[in-house]
Amino acid sequence: MPHPRLLLALALPAALTVTASAAELVRPEPPHVHATRLSQAPVIDGKLDEPLWKDAAIITDFTQIKPGDGTPVSERTEVRVGYDKDNLYIGAHMIDRRGPDAITASVMKQGSRLPDDDRLGIILDPFGTGRGAYRFEVNLNGVRNDMLYQGGQPQGEWTVIWEAAASLTEDGWSAEIALPFKTLPFDSKVEAWGFNISRAIRARAEEAVWVSRNRAWGPSITGRLTGIRDVDQGRGLDIVPTLGLRSMRYYADDHTDNEANPSLDLYYRLTPSLNASLTLNTDFSATDADDRQVNLTRFSLFFPEKRDFFLKDADLFDFGRIGGSGEFNNSPRSGTRAARESGRPFFSRKLGLSPAGTPVDLDYGGKLSGRVGRWRIGMLTVRQDDYVPATGATLNASTVGVARIAADVLSESSVGFVGTFGDPGTNGSNSLVGADFLYQNSRFPGGRTLEAEGWIQQSDSSGAVGGQGAFGIGARLIDTAGWRYGASFKQIGRGFRPALGFISRAGIRSVNMDGGYTNLVRGSLVQSVFTGLDAERIEDVNGTLQSQALALRPIEMESSRRDVLKLYYMFNTEVLAAPFTIFSNVNKRVVIPVGRYDFNDYGLDFSTGQQRRLGARVNFRRGEFYDGRRLALGGEVSWKQSKHFAIRGSYDFNDITLPVGKFSTRIVSAGADINFSSRLFWTNLFQYDNVSEVAGLQSHLHYIPKAGQEFNLIINKASEDLDRDGQFRSSPPNTARD
Repeated sequence: MPHPRLLLALALPAALTVTASAAELVRPEPPHVHATRLSQAPVIDGKLDEPLWKDAAIITDFTQIKPGDGTPVSERTEVRVGYDKDNLYIGAHMIDRRGPDAITASVMKQGSRLPDDDRLGIILDPFGTGRGAYRFEVNLNGVRNDMLYQGGQPQGEWTVIWEAAASLTEDGWSAEIALPFKTLPFDSKVEAWGFNISRAIRARAEEAVWVSRNRAWGPSITGRLTGIRDVDQGRGLDIVPTLGLRSMRYYADDHTDNEANPSLDLYYRLTPSLNASLTLNTDFSATDADDRQVNLTRFSLFFPEKRDFFLKDADLFDFGRIGGSGEFNNSPRSGTRAARESGRPFFSRKLGLSPAGTPVDLDYGGKLSGRVGRWRIGMLTVRQDDYVPATGATLNASTVGVARIAADVLSESSVGFVGTFGDPGTNGSNSLVGADFLYQNSRFPGGRTLEAEGWIQQSDSSGAVGGQGAFGIGARLIDTAGWRYGASFKQIGRGFRPALGFISRAGIRSVNMDGGYTNLVRGSLVQSVFTGLDAERIEDVNGTLQSQALALRPIEMESSRRDVLKLYYMFNTEVLAAPFTIFSNVNKRVVIPVGRYDFNDYGLDFSTGQQRRLGARVNFRRGEFYDGRRLALGGEVSWKQSKHFAIRGSYDFNDITLPVGKFSTRIVSAGADINFSSRLFWTNLFQYDNVSEVAGLQSHLHYIPKAGQEFNLIINKASEDLDRDGQFRSSPPNTARD
């Protein structure tokens, strides 16, 4: 007989679908704009001084989602929309009567996120499904930022080729955007695209949107863009050659290796909405360094993907809403991100990196991604080279792959399947299959959004011990103001192993719950106040407690200047069935014995709005830790001398005293950004932690003469204090840490 929790995983989403579908409100016709076909292409210089813009369709009815709710925008905003056979054009005039000094524009580096700058934002859903979209932003410096919505949240690492420019005007600022039809996958048969526009006025903490609902905007909350027809999507073939020149100095045996690494990426559009891509001898040397982390848990850390090849169309590989992400008052404190991400069937950082985190060559890779009607398709296969570690067995070259197919059902929901094969981390065999159902209703009564999901997976690994299945269910009611709550359950078998995915611990059942209330305050120094709690409980499959955490969050507030203060109190339980080595180096080893540990602590986080020239972050945590005490302090100071020069420094410290020993951890980071222009910038990052005793420096000179063309000069330097004598010696850089 099937396990009762498995039956619940399959039955709950269906029951929620019936109940919530019956409760859906009548959907009014969304606002729409009919794009004007322009007689000629505008010059993208940020100036709307060409007569052709006067003939373009215009949008002026913007309303606030912050701090007001549906009230008119404080400054008039005019957005014009036109197109020709090659591009979709957006021209915007953003009036600001306070003068140019009131416009916040501190970011100069292309591709940077713009959470603290005045900016114009565009959401585009060329398939009109309301389930996914592209987001494009530009600030006064002409900095382009593009994002891809994954799981309802915009992910900033994704990028495509497009053009934008901006300039000051006598009464504010203006911007022009050109989105090439050759860049955007879309179905020419779809007559109405999802379309929305947002303007941020940071000095007033104001966000205004063309179409909003319940103070929100996103893929499911858009207007309609019509009139686009007879456009040129090109032949669909893009060829991107890359030449990497690398020089590596080995101090141990006093020699230098110089090598040239040519690579080639090919992209071909099989249909207007289905892309095929091929990468040969892929080079990831231009990838930014990871932020250093110190692990004080028994389980794996989680590092997000940063490599462009894997980020392109990454939303098509999402499964079961595993992980998710939250904003200001939506991120739970109980548990870790690694625990929330655990159970992913596909995690692209498993490819091209060894188990130790060092780079492994990818000989070639192929990807098929896009849409065919209601179906979303993501397929990827790569050939990974041998890996010879300093000690231990060699990992043989292997071919691995993933296939993900999902179909749109109901008005905002989907059902899908996933399969993987191959094991890049061992010489054994591995495969996995899974299915998921995702429900969403963004028009639930009360203006709230209901989300629910159910998923199931089965792995097949050589030498596996224990059940190889996993499943999960969850549901949440989301509201930007007022009450919000949710719950989820996840079970991962002892033998479940997603070789191409991510798992922090196996053989467990986890329950997560959260709830809280958000009060939005108008006409006050404080803009929003959140009070809530969240909890996580993890047992092994036999019902024995492993971990438990309850977070009381009495107050989390955000000011009208985007300063944030959070207070919390934590109740923790950890049950160790085996001794836990929490700290180890050549001079000291601290091991926590087997047993049950109940401990409580409290803390606060404070950060200033990053639109400020001088910014700061302070974290404080104090209380019990296992059967001892912990004091955690962290801070960061940043100074933006101008849009051309900024420096920052951070220090995070843990002082831990246990009956079995005392130790401290430290992470030091310092950075300097020199922006010569919005096309040429030089970033420098130094990081050190006393656990690995590795000090790493990355210096990156980045030149973008035009969108789609890049030049990178990168210096990675790593030194390690191997014997902890205070003397650092050069070592090969480690991708996962440096």
